[in-house]
Amino acid sequence: MIEIADGVYAFRHEELDLTTGLVIGDDTCLVIDTPGDHVQGAALARQIREITSKPWQVVYTHNHFDHYYGTGAFTPCEVWAHENFRFEESERTVWAQRYRDEGKPETAKAIEESELVAPTRTFADRAEIDLGGRTVVLRHFGPGHSFCDTVIEAGKTVFAGDLVEHPAFIEESFGDGDITQWPVALERLLALDPDVVVPGHGSPVGPDFVAHQREILIAGWTSAR
Repeated sequence: MIEIADGVYAFRHEELDLTTGLVIGDDTCLVIDTPGDHVQGAALARQIREITSKPWQVVYTHNHFDHYYGTGAFTPCEVWAHENFRFEESERTVWAQRYRDEGKPETAKAIEESELVAPTRTFADRAEIDLGGRTVVLRHFGPGHSFCDTVIEAGKTVFAGDLVEHPAFIEESFGDGDITQWPVALERLLALDPDVVVPGHGSPVGPDFVAHQREILIAGWTSAR
């Protein structure tokens, strides 16, 4: 667990080098993504309860399994996502088999048993969540890593989901989004002038790292044309 600012945390997970987040207000708190199965989700919930007892809400940065299959451990609660969020049920079968092939049957079983929790609140371009004494802003900058990427702005800290990955993009990054628009999303993210950007995978970074990844995406798209 990394305390980035007062009441703003990033949680690092061994599985898939995932990073989730937490923003605490005076009245409630916001959990940013849950890990990839109900067992990991329960572990995160316990960690958060060691920090705060405030009621929580959850926000999904996008609809890939490793960012929301653990939400059952947090319900009942409000769950936020972009309006394009859709379940990709085929991911469950693909990843369960992948883990079995890697000799991790317990993880495969946990994925198969996890409840898929649908959003209760959706937004189009921008939404604000009042946590009491602190407002968190949800933004959608268009398609990039996925078609439902949500960026979470908590003061000078921005949670980017898989629009940013550290130290480098992984192979699965370029599946169902729009690489031609991804650099635009990062440009708009950088326009928020963050001090810290929390990626969907890896340790928190600064804006210079995000600008570099944007250049990588532009170069990759250009060479693929």
